[in-house]
Amino acid sequence: MASSSHRRRSQPDREFQWRPVRGPLFAVAAVAAVALIVTLVVAFRPGGSSDTGSDRAVSASSSSSSSEAGPSGTATETDSASQTPSKPSSAAPKPTASSPARASASATPSAASPARRAASGTAGTSTTTAPAAGRIRPGTTYDGVATSYDVGNGDGACSFGPTDDVMTAAMNTADYETAKACGAYISVHAGGKSITVRITNECPAPCAVGQLDLSRQAFAKLAPLSAGRIPITWSLLSPATSDTISIRYKTGSTQYWCGIQAIGHRNPLARLEVRTSGGWLALTRTGYNYFLSEQGTGCGSEIRLTDIYGEQLTVPALAVRPDVAQQTGLQFARH
Repeated sequence: MASSSHRRRSQPDREFQWRPVRGPLFAVAAVAAVALIVTLVVAFRPGGSSDTGSDRAVSASSSSSSSEAGPSGTATETDSASQTPSKPSSAAPKPTASSPARASASATPSAASPARRAASGTAGTSTTTAPAAGRIRPGTTYDGVATSYDVGNGDGACSFGPTDDVMTAAMNTADYETAKACGAYISVHAGGKSITVRITNECPAPCAVGQLDLSRQAFAKLAPLSAGRIPITWSLLSPATSDTISIRYKTGSTQYWCGIQAIGHRNPLARLEVRTSGGWLALTRTGYNYFLSEQGTGCGSEIRLTDIYGEQLTVPALAVRPDVAQQTGLQFARH
C-alpha cells in the first residue's frame, strides 16, 4: 500500500513539471507545419517555382494519381490528364509497305480487265502469270501446206461436239501437241487470200509439221478443191468474240473420277487446275482434250484456267453434271 500510495503521489509531480514545456513545443511545431504548408502552396501555384526535390515529389505524386485502378482493376486516366493540353493528333493511319502495292493494283488496269468488262455479271476472278505458249507461239508465222477433208458433223479429236461451224481445221500431230492447239484461231494465207479457222481436230501422219487439213468449205475459199494441196503460211490469232467460256464434265464424271473440258476460249488453253485442300492441282490433259482427275481430287471444286499468254481465270465451283456445258461468264483478254 505504501508503494502504491507513493506512485500515486509522484505522478502528479511529474505532470506538473512537464506541462510548462510541452505547450510551447506543440505550438512551435504547429506554427512550423502551417508555415511549411503555406510555403508549398505558394511555391506550386501557377507561376510559382520549386526546387529540384519538390519537383520530384510532385512528379511522383502525379504518377501515382494517374495510375489509379479503375473498377476492373486496370489503370485509368484521371481528370488531370484530360486537362493537360494535348499534342496535335497523329491518329491518321500511316501507310504500310503493302499500301502502295494495293493502290497501284487498283489504279492500274490488269491484262484481264477487258475480259472481265466484256463478260458482265462475271462471278470469277482473273490474274496474270508467265506466258505458257507451246509449239504455236503468238506473233510467229509458220510455213506449211493445206489439204482438205470432209468434217462431217463438225466433231473431231478436240471433243467439242457437233457444230454448224464449217470454218475449221485439223492440226498436224506435232503442232496439235496433245490437244494444246484445240480451240486455237488460226489465220491462213495462200495466193493473196486469207481465212480464219478454228482448230477442232487432229491430222495424224502423214500430215507433216506445219500442215493444216482444212474443212472443204475453208479450203475452197483459198483454192479450188481440185488443187488438192497448196502452200500456205499461218499464224495464231486472238480474235474479237462475244462468246464466253463454258465448262463441261465428261460422260461418267462423279466426285470420285472426272474429266473436265473448257469450251469457247478465245486463246489456246495451256493449263487447267482444280482447287484442293492443299492448293491448286494441275490436271493431266488427254489427246481428246479433257483434263482428268483420276482419283476425283477437285471434282466439283473451283477451276483455274490459264491461257498461253499467262492470263488465269478462276471459275467458281460448279456441280459435276456430265455432258452439260455450264456457262462461266468469263473470257480471256484479246491480244
